[in-house]
Amino acid sequence: MYLRSLSTAVPLNSFTQNSCWEAIRKGGLTASLKPRSTALMEKILTGGSSGIDERQLSLKSMDEVFAHGPQTLNESFEREAPLLAGKALSAALTQAGLAATDLDALFLCTCTGYLCPGVTSHLAELMGMRSDVYLVDLVGLGCGAAIPTMRAAQGFLAANPDAKVATVAVEICSAAFYADDDPGVLISLCLFGDGAAAAIWSGTGSPGDWQADHFTTVHHPIEREKVRFINAEGKLKNQLHRSVPSLAAEAVAGLYQQHRGQPDQVLAHSGGRDVVEALEKVLPFSLTETREVLAQHGNMSSPSVLFALEKRLASHGDTDQRLWLTAFGAGFAAHACEMIKVTDDR
Repeated sequence: MYLRSLSTAVPLNSFTQNSCWEAIRKGGLTASLKPRSTALMEKILTGGSSGIDERQLSLKSMDEVFAHGPQTLNESFEREAPLLAGKALSAALTQAGLAATDLDALFLCTCTGYLCPGVTSHLAELMGMRSDVYLVDLVGLGCGAAIPTMRAAQGFLAANPDAKVATVAVEICSAAFYADDDPGVLISLCLFGDGAAAAIWSGTGSPGDWQADHFTTVHHPIEREKVRFINAEGKLKNQLHRSVPSLAAEAVAGLYQQHRGQPDQVLAHSGGRDVVEALEKVLPFSLTETREVLAQHGNMSSPSVLFALEKRLASHGDTDQRLWLTAFGAGFAAHACEMIKVTDDR
């Protein structure tokens, strides 16, 4: 399948790590935590070593989220996910010179909330899509979901080569904020931000277009408890083990051995500073765009790898010929694909 356009979106309100710490300190959260837990958050948010400068959240103020119960958090996801997804998709459609009514299918992934019918139903209504548009919600794939979502769209386009398809990755991580004395929970609280990425695809391409192909995946259910959401008091609680950076590096290294052509750059999910450093040890690349996404937005879960792709195309799209994308997370699973510039008519 061939990329027609790609656009990203984040909420308007941005929070520096220091401002997050001040909100946590003044908001009373630290009173419910052990001193060691408070010290860990302070170190991450004020020590300058997280690799994050700021994060965008669908909140008016950081301190308000700690008073939210499960119902308020769920309502936040239901309200904000379609709006943020719509912001990214509207821009992608404009870039492609299309209207929402031109779309034949919409594939959307998320893991930070649950709706039935899914976010696609709300987004289709918001955008004014046709009543016969094919809607697919992929839920539960975690931070690695954007690439399997692309792979699902590729299958649809293989059967319907004249179709116009949108893929969207949207996460409202602020609707999944949870705090207790678990170090993994606290680290997650200090890393995640909200974001969305939308792409438009077609089944045919021309010279100069980017083709997504050669999808690969690996999953190790034995490691499932190392990184996943669990239900705690009606809220989503991120379970994050300290071994995740090494798990990610091992899985990505195995996938990279299957790449077909020499990429100009690797673009990875920005899981966190330790994850990026672990990946750079097993890959022959400095993950410049991935680090930039982490610094500017934090870990946005599934959209993150597409933010990195957008950056790379903006800076090197005229000269690059091949890119290798990878994302990973709950499962434990990792995924990859290649973006190849078309050099002849296909």
